[in-house]
Amino acid sequence: MADEGIFSSALKRPLDITSFGATRIAGVADDDMPLIRTLMKVWRQRYPRNLIRTGYYGAKEGFKDFGISIPDRIKANVSACIGWPAKAVRSLADLTVFDGWTYPNGEDVYGLDELTDMNALQLAVPQTVVSAYTHGCAFLTLTSDPDTGGLLVTPRSAEWSAALWDGRRNRLAAALTINDATSKGRVTAFNVFLPGVVYQVTRDGYGGWTAERYVTFWPEPTVVPLVSDPQLSKPLGASRITRPVMALTDMGFRTLVRMEASAEFYAVPKLWFLGMDEDAFSTDTWSSLVSSINAISKDEDGDSPNLQQISQASMQPHSDMLKTIALVVASDTDLPVDSLGITLDNPSSAEAMAAAERKLTRRADRQNRLFGMQLTRLARMAVCLRDGLTEPPDELKQVRPVWAPTREISDGARADAYVKISQVNQSYATSEVGLRRLGLDGDEIRSLRSQQSRDRGRDALDMILRSANAGDDQGSEPAEDEPTGGGQAREA
Repeated sequence: MADEGIFSSALKRPLDITSFGATRIAGVADDDMPLIRTLMKVWRQRYPRNLIRTGYYGAKEGFKDFGISIPDRIKANVSACIGWPAKAVRSLADLTVFDGWTYPNGEDVYGLDELTDMNALQLAVPQTVVSAYTHGCAFLTLTSDPDTGGLLVTPRSAEWSAALWDGRRNRLAAALTINDATSKGRVTAFNVFLPGVVYQVTRDGYGGWTAERYVTFWPEPTVVPLVSDPQLSKPLGASRITRPVMALTDMGFRTLVRMEASAEFYAVPKLWFLGMDEDAFSTDTWSSLVSSINAISKDEDGDSPNLQQISQASMQPHSDMLKTIALVVASDTDLPVDSLGITLDNPSSAEAMAAAERKLTRRADRQNRLFGMQLTRLARMAVCLRDGLTEPPDELKQVRPVWAPTREISDGARADAYVKISQVNQSYATSEVGLRRLGLDGDEIRSLRSQQSRDRGRDALDMILRSANAGDDQGSEPAEDEPTGGGQAREA
């Protein structure tokens, strides 16, 4: 059972949703086909909206013009110039930094650190989080490596995946991931994850589907979702790129293009010629306005036209409108308005900036707890599948993922709190909790404890050597009442 990985980065055109369907798949049990067809339908329904959000995240959305005030020449040459959707996603995703695992006894007895390193989870988790905030959810699939026989953890975007939610058990009921497609966007391979079984489906040369069946002996699909803001009505989350954010981005885009058009007019004097026949002007009025030299001859009566110049319209309304739109975006996304490239007339106070950041960090803390639940489930699932267990051991149930702090705290404030708490609770000073609150990450804590272990070993060795040397010195010096001769003294 293998996962072909993410091919989308090399695909230059969208997938063809009409090519993805099946009434029967060779190798799939008849009882599983209705669920697979439902997954295909879910993907076909969700893919267009996911594609739109991907476009907004990458600033590739089209220009939606009202056709009123923007010249066609400018409209035909503009491209997206506002990155607010990406800012809404990345500002929150940057506060989610996976920093390994914490163990009940401080020892990794189940090899989770090795699993993390082999699958580069510290790289995969941030990518999955960004995708989850973009589309509402993303997935981590657990499959076997056909080359080594080990476990593969693969991040999957909702753009190329579909899932069904089991509300009674609060977990996935089934999942589908697309693995390969042709250059024309025709899907050619996908995986289906069901409780206890995984189907690896490929398209044959005749256009039909063939599946290989792998039994996992696990009571749930070997997939975990990372969900953005789950709700009862939307258990698989909601995107940070909401409909209001997309509409506001379109408004900001139009405003900037109107500013560009106004700037072109602003650079050219606005002239009125009184007493001139309109035939004196060329058909392309815009070219005449921006030309360096223009000449107009006298009329047949020998009279010259009267030239008047009118002051240009102010660009201030455009900048005010852009500022207003940015304020609404900041309100909808909990972002500080300064991060959207807008400077207010009255700069925000330190308290106001801290309050704006707290809104985002509170949301990040909540999301990290939700992500942590799914990563814990992934760790239990991986260990049980690797070791052939049907239920995770009690010690494994206490393993938790660790996230870097979401708030920026000065080193002085951290050190002050560390010293004060350590004076009350001495075990806090050497605990992993205390060291993490001090600002050390997992690698630094391991390095510190390794150095402490070496120091303790060196101190113990020095103590043993000193004790041995002291014993030798006492054994070599004669006692005060002991004769220096070789025999025993005897009275005459």
